[in-house]
Amino acid sequence: MKSPPSIVVLLAAAVLSAGCSDSTGRPAPSSIPVDPDNVTDFAVLYRQNCSGCHGAEAKGGAALPIGDPVYLAVADDEVLHKVVTNGVDGTSMPAFAKSAGGMLTDKQVDIIVRGIRQKYSKPDALAGVTPPAYAATEPGDAMRGASVYATYCASCHGSDGKGTAKGSSIVDGSFLALLTDQELRTLVIIGRPDLGAPDWRNNVPGQPMSPQEISDVVAWLASKRSQFPGRPYPHGAKPAGEHP
Repeated sequence: MKSPPSIVVLLAAAVLSAGCSDSTGRPAPSSIPVDPDNVTDFAVLYRQNCSGCHGAEAKGGAALPIGDPVYLAVADDEVLHKVVTNGVDGTSMPAFAKSAGGMLTDKQVDIIVRGIRQKYSKPDALAGVTPPAYAATEPGDAMRGASVYATYCASCHGSDGKGTAKGSSIVDGSFLALLTDQELRTLVIIGRPDLGAPDWRNNVPGQPMSPQEISDVVAWLASKRSQFPGRPYPHGAKPAGEHP
């Protein structure tokens, strides 16, 4: 009959076992890469996929401030899901869902939408105010829009829309080429508070824009799009090296 191992042998085995788990070259659990599909932390997903354009705190970036409480009061979760999932054709907003060619799972899209809503929305952002609809219900009229523009926008953006010391050009060909009519409408409604541009209620103090006026000024802006945005030479002229 074998005698049981001595206490010294047991202790030696325990020390050796502990040493193996901490041996040189052995990766620590925290250093093992996480499967991208299993990332479920909103902060990580937002930082990796959204912050480059929309800013670290969902405002102050080059793109629309998706953390703006007015925006979140106007755009419902269906809108947010659609934009994150499919992107916006013809603009710099790409599709993020795998189903549309992106890299995020449907669950991760849900986490981003829910996280933005929970972190940045304010239930009382429009208390007592009925905002314009996110999408236009009636088409705008560019001719009426010229008058609307003169009333609500020209004081900052200039009579021709090409900008002043108070506001940038909003008829620049490249700018208009990067935005759909819906994005123009969204910007007219929510403004860009981070850039000093007020929302639809405050362009003229005490005189909020009506839904039809918003549609009309968007139609006026859309009418300013050039056929070839950013073209650096007159129509009809040929740049060096271009064949007839």
